[in-house]
Amino acid sequence: MSKQTVTVVGLGYVGLPLALLVEAKGYNVFGIDYDLKKVNAINKGKSTFVDKEVTKQLKSSSLKAQNNYAGVEDAQIVIVCVPTPLDHAYLPDLKPVISACSEIAKRLTKGQLIIIESTINPGVCEDVILPILESVSGKKCGKDFYLAHCPERINPGDPKWNVANIARVVGGYDKKSLQLAASFYRSIITGEVKEMGSLKEAEAVKVVENSFRDVNIAFVNELAMSFSKLGIDIVNVIDGAATKPFAFMAHYPGAGVGGHCIPIDPHYLIEYAKQNGFKHKFLSVARDINNGMPNFVVDQLKDVMAMSKRSINDTKVTVLGLSYKADVGDIRESPSLEIIKILKKQKFQVAAYDPYVEKHDLAPQAHADLDVTYDDKLLASIKGADAVIVATAHKEFINLDPETLHDAGVSIVIDGRNRLDKEAVESAGMVYRGIGR
Repeated sequence: MSKQTVTVVGLGYVGLPLALLVEAKGYNVFGIDYDLKKVNAINKGKSTFVDKEVTKQLKSSSLKAQNNYAGVEDAQIVIVCVPTPLDHAYLPDLKPVISACSEIAKRLTKGQLIIIESTINPGVCEDVILPILESVSGKKCGKDFYLAHCPERINPGDPKWNVANIARVVGGYDKKSLQLAASFYRSIITGEVKEMGSLKEAEAVKVVENSFRDVNIAFVNELAMSFSKLGIDIVNVIDGAATKPFAFMAHYPGAGVGGHCIPIDPHYLIEYAKQNGFKHKFLSVARDINNGMPNFVVDQLKDVMAMSKRSINDTKVTVLGLSYKADVGDIRESPSLEIIKILKKQKFQVAAYDPYVEKHDLAPQAHADLDVTYDDKLLASIKGADAVIVATAHKEFINLDPETLHDAGVSIVIDGRNRLDKEAVESAGMVYRGIGR
């Protein structure tokens, strides 16, 4: 039996590792992405984002990428991994998914399995994607082609959990769609594949698991803001609570929530429920709390400055870390960018540094309020700074000797991730402020 051909649409943080895994499991694979720069890099065996495993796999991969949909009709399985961002009103922007499915529908052939991995709110597969596939192709789902949803699960930079071993959930339009999709994922991953009762259930899993994270982070963020006024160290309290062997799961406060999942997915559920007559008050409050953390970080800095009667206009602040997560280069929804905007708006002199982010990576978000001095070396970025804000817990920042900061002229350290040694910073002659400590 000849090998099946799989097409992966969208070759970003989700699609590219998936395409490489599918290829490694013996399938014929080709990828599609609208970004010609990304396509050219992949065809040269190079990744467009920092990931050691992906970089290693690309060197020996025969994966081919293209920025058009030619050949989709020859694939037995088509997997959609395009982004699903929010618009300015925090409503799900389905245009990338709609565009991809429209192009696929033009080339849909009998027997094809279409799998949506993009994160979507419950109801999108049946109410949006299915009508497009059927109306454009003239074919009937469950008879001429099959549709399934397997929400992506990936944890960039995690040495233990990856696209090959994380458990997955699958929902199908009908039993045949479910069976085909579940069988495919069982052929490529070692983790459990759980079959859900419907497409909506599978869609709901993703938004529920990330809403759970968002709510718990909001809880500890609110505690941190409270404890900062009560003289209680939030980190010690959480570590103490974590000694309970049941009914407590440790989450820690920080400068804000970033990435393409946690800050976005709750809005999918909020909006879908609203359209169906229910208002998610709890999820909305959690989003408001987490969205407010960049302001809290800047307020911590201003509070320290007020005590020493420093002038904002004469204060240079270096923001250390632009990505949303430690030791990766992903800046999507990063709270660091919001911190910079707030600092700029309040007339601070702002510099920034991130070992995983190039200056040109900021180009898509190059608004005036992100126009900062951007150095490509850590020491250059902190030289002459009055204060630093550690917004991302990169190892390079955590391992930085406080004396190095002091020697560069830094007198205030705002630890936005509570990862620095507070006593060491203070012993070096600087003022330390963490998030709730």
